[in-house]
Amino acid sequence: MSGQFEATVEVDRPVEAVFGYLADGRNDPQFSPRVLKIERVPDAPTAVGTVFRSTVKDAGVKTAREFRITDLQAPAKIRWAEVSKNSVSVREGGYDLQALDGGRTRVRIFNVLEGHGLGKLLVGLALVAARKDAAAFGARIKAAAEAAIDPR
Repeated sequence: MSGQFEATVEVDRPVEAVFGYLADGRNDPQFSPRVLKIERVPDAPTAVGTVFRSTVKDAGVKTAREFRITDLQAPAKIRWAEVSKNSVSVREGGYDLQALDGGRTRVRIFNVLEGHGLGKLLVGLALVAARKDAAAFGARIKAAAEAAIDPR
């Protein structure tokens, strides 16, 4: 079983700046409290093939995660896939960014979750939790990006 959750939010910052902020996955702990630590490999600007290694805590359990950037089209599209083997993983995820009037940016984030082994039984619960938090997750992205990026 697999399923998707998504959120859309409008950020009061220009699309190029929001893209740069989101493309650097090391910023994820600023809006995702489940990310305890994260590093970029190689430690160079994000490109297709870049891997972000993280330690996350879900439902009280710490796991190691690795996500590979699979598509990067500035300033509109970022895609990733989880390469680590966890019971519930992200088959595909991404950001779609759209410039709006007044130097604002519409950001859509999505993740397609899938279960492996015992995770096939857990993925439904993970999806319910992710969908329930989706709007708040979008709001955290908005707040973090606006705090990190200087206003026009």
